[in-house]
Amino acid sequence: MKILIVEDDPVIASAVRDRLESWGYDAKIAPAFDHITELFAEYDPQLVLMDILLPNYNGFYWTGEIRKLSKVPIIFLSSASDNMNIVMAVNMGADDFVPKPFDMDVLLAKIQAVLRRSYDYAGTAALVECRGAMLNKSDMSFSYQGEQIELTKNEFRILETLMENRGSVVSRDSLMIRLWEGDDFVDENTLTVNVARLRRKLEAAGLTDFIRTKKGIGYLIEG
Repeated sequence: MKILIVEDDPVIASAVRDRLESWGYDAKIAPAFDHITELFAEYDPQLVLMDILLPNYNGFYWTGEIRKLSKVPIIFLSSASDNMNIVMAVNMGADDFVPKPFDMDVLLAKIQAVLRRSYDYAGTAALVECRGAMLNKSDMSFSYQGEQIELTKNEFRILETLMENRGSVVSRDSLMIRLWEGDDFVDENTLTVNVARLRRKLEAAGLTDFIRTKKGIGYLIEG
């Protein structure tokens, strides 16, 4: 997945690019702000991160120009996060709006959510395997050593997110945002309860210490 970053603050742009690349994305920072459409066509990204306040033409203008060429998802990043700008961004075709300053984990979770909503993953592997456990995204089933383990919708989403990012710590905020996609409100306590219940099911099936806690950060499944 290629992500184009249209952000004129070099510190923010570099931090976002580095974090995206650490998660396996191909990220490119716009080097200038007068030929964004040409850069977009050349790079052909699957998602655009767009600042509003840019030199020459603003992010609304470039979003309109990109929309003439593509329906690629666009997420706005801006300190100009008043209601008027948010409404205008949505009307221009933005898929999400992230106000500055933002938490990098929250931004990453929103990017992953938009990509999941925007693209058909039917052609990609539906099975995720880790330590002999098998998660099937096509029918939302989970098994270990041939035995099915019954999971709730939220338990499955937690396990799916952790297994897809195995080897990396997933923050609690990222997990809550993932669960919000199902239109369920999930707070800190609800997430803790869901993870605890999921762990009990995994341990009963023989998967001891499958999910590790990184205190004050989030959770991890080691690769």
